[in-house]
Amino acid sequence: MKSKNILLKVIVELSRLILGATFVFSGFVKAVDPMGMAYKLQDYFLAFHVDFLSGLSLTFSIMLAVIEFLLGAFLIIGIYRRKVTIGILAVMCFMTPLTLYLAIANPVTDCGCFGEALIITNWETFYKNIILLACAIVVFLKFDLITNLYTGKFYWVVAIYSLLFITAFSIYNCIYEPVFDFRPYKIGANLPELMSVEEGKGDVYENVFVYQKDGNKKEFNESNYPWQDTTWTFVEMSTKLVKEGIKPVIHDFVIEKLTFDENKNQIVSEDDITQEVLSDTNYVFLMIAYSLTSINESYLSSFEDVNNYATDNGYKFYCLTASTSDETMIWEKENSFNFTYCKTDERTLKTITRSNPGLVLLKNGKVLNKWADLQVPAEASLTKPLTQLDAATVDKSPTVEKTNRNTLIFLIAVFVIPLLCIKAFDFLIYQKKRKKETEITE
Repeated sequence: MKSKNILLKVIVELSRLILGATFVFSGFVKAVDPMGMAYKLQDYFLAFHVDFLSGLSLTFSIMLAVIEFLLGAFLIIGIYRRKVTIGILAVMCFMTPLTLYLAIANPVTDCGCFGEALIITNWETFYKNIILLACAIVVFLKFDLITNLYTGKFYWVVAIYSLLFITAFSIYNCIYEPVFDFRPYKIGANLPELMSVEEGKGDVYENVFVYQKDGNKKEFNESNYPWQDTTWTFVEMSTKLVKEGIKPVIHDFVIEKLTFDENKNQIVSEDDITQEVLSDTNYVFLMIAYSLTSINESYLSSFEDVNNYATDNGYKFYCLTASTSDETMIWEKENSFNFTYCKTDERTLKTITRSNPGLVLLKNGKVLNKWADLQVPAEASLTKPLTQLDAATVDKSPTVEKTNRNTLIFLIAVFVIPLLCIKAFDFLIYQKKRKKETEITE
């Protein structure tokens, strides 16, 4: 009987750790990039025809991150065990059939449960949720076997601090760029490399030729089409995917430069300058503004300063937007910034930077630095060419891994150390109370 109880205890604690770690990780990565999760929620709202909720997507994103993180943290710590296990079971009972539907119907390409940090397929998400549901049932039925790290009198202190921590962290990442960047356009990314695949490993296509003879149409390939047989008449040519290969990480990054007439009343030309930008051996500034009509105007003067600085020092400066040509011309007429405007896909721009607008610095197609709107370098700091400024300020790519590691250590310390202090205080009070009770008993 004793060994059976030990085994049950082990199963409960293992289930608790699996669930807790998954929920903490899921909530944390959502809190790292609330805007990214908000975009994913908008995809969900559109797929389920409730897009009127899109205006609340960021609020829901932060709430989702906070709830997941707190449920996982509380389960690992062992506070509010009954309520937490009920909450987690309710979440899993809702998410498991939902992810089964997503796997079958595939209305969105991935569930977004781990943000950009870990992208898994809808079927992988469903299988994961089956395991988590089983763990949730175990901890729900045997919640009393979960080890409790605090006495009941300190539950509220731990809960309030945890809530403040994850909420403040989420809001910080809304105001600034995410402290951890899991996107393809992160600092240090070589865009040309990410836009291509190794020769022979990509998709294989075949040209299909359709010819007609005696009223009958027939398809041919490049090796057997009857180009010399005059009895056949050419109808059309198409391209067919023969073998699916590796997809490039970035496949939708295109920059089309807009050229206005002298009075900026119409577009004279739209030229694809993607390769020109990515192969530029000099510094290139990209102002990312997916929507000019809803742009944050508070820091636009800083972007104008950077544009003037780039012009004075021989650097290119482009404003990339998904706004229509008419919207772009009207906006430029109203503001007279004299930016060089380019059209780029909206989702691509939202992936590059979460800020509208944001700023990216490239050289040879490599991302050297990124800034949210309120972080854009001020005019006072742009006194010399980039080659003469502090290298660490201009190019953050060599130190990005170290910065990420230090940031993670800092965040763990900020969250864990206060909880350890609360535990120490809880232990001292509990021990003092226990000693007093022992003395009374004696």
